[in-house]
Amino acid sequence: MLDTPRIRRGYSRSDQTDQAVRELAEDLAQPDAVLALVFASSRHDRGLLAAALAEHLPGVPVVGCTTAGELTPLGYRRGALTGVSLAAPEFQAVALRIDALEDFSVADSMKLVQDGLTQLGRKMPGMRTDQVFAMLLIDGLSASEERVVSGLYQALGEIPLFGGSAGDDLAFQDTGVLHDGAFHRNAAVLLLVATHHPFEVFKTEHFVAAEEKMVVTEADPGRRVVTEINAEPAAHEYARVHGVEVEELTPMMFAARPVVVKVGGVPYVRSIQKVNPDGSLTFYCAIDEGIVLTAATGVDIQENLREAFRRIRQQIGPPQLVIGCDCILRSLELEQNGLLDDVSCLLAEQRVIGFNTYGEQFGAMHVNQTFTGVAIGYGR
Repeated sequence: MLDTPRIRRGYSRSDQTDQAVRELAEDLAQPDAVLALVFASSRHDRGLLAAALAEHLPGVPVVGCTTAGELTPLGYRRGALTGVSLAAPEFQAVALRIDALEDFSVADSMKLVQDGLTQLGRKMPGMRTDQVFAMLLIDGLSASEERVVSGLYQALGEIPLFGGSAGDDLAFQDTGVLHDGAFHRNAAVLLLVATHHPFEVFKTEHFVAAEEKMVVTEADPGRRVVTEINAEPAAHEYARVHGVEVEELTPMMFAARPVVVKVGGVPYVRSIQKVNPDGSLTFYCAIDEGIVLTAATGVDIQENLREAFRRIRQQIGPPQLVIGCDCILRSLELEQNGLLDDVSCLLAEQRVIGFNTYGEQFGAMHVNQTFTGVAIGYGR
């Protein structure tokens, strides 16, 4: 698939792993490649996939993860293999794996980032920190995103961070990240990318805060469970605020009516996974006691995305690549409302490559129902 110099995108719909990798590798192969970023449906055997990528992209560092859907050069796909390669001298990259996520500390973050920036500086002498962005790929079933992203955010300083939690096509059984020729569970990969091109790390969500406030008065953040809201059983209070009965609290209800946390005036969406038998609510993100949640109402998701890309063009001009992390709940909503094809075309027009996630990272926050990524422009 023809692309701009130093950036090549590709994908394959083949369900035969070796054939899919051959097709993808043909698209991504280029001289001086410093990174291949690959997003893979969990329908592929991971051992075969990792081995085939190493064989067909020899000498190229390959990083990636399993997905809940793929963002390809043709838009949304399921069961596909997609990716992008970046090449020198316009790009340099370092990939750093984090294992045993539950033990990862702020001190570990500092050392990891310092080591990574030292390596990156050797590859691009004279590199400035404003030429660097960071991307995090993390096991989507680890429940460790908050710990990891908070530590990395502190260590990165002014370097912008975004990322996504690996999926497994909604099985919720086994997600993994790809690094050093193998897929890893309970792990994450931090990518540090330096480029001479302008870029913009961004997020967008199609929800706005309403007036109704909800204070979390009892929670178990480690389990991502909220027991009480406004000193009432969480499910009953959430239902009251939204004018429905507890029996009506279905996954689609939660997807349509998430809650928003404001940090520094910036909204971050937190989605609810399910009602538990004891009336508590399990979230997709950790929620602490004392947090003020705001009921959220949806806006036009297509126009919201168009506006996000308009802002990007104002900052860096038309993008030659967008690496995107898009919550699986967003694509399910689009599918339910008959908008998937339209938004798929919009993403293809904006040259998006990425995946549907089990959660997104932006700055210091782990969030849901958000599209986050980096847009890379043409100018220098």
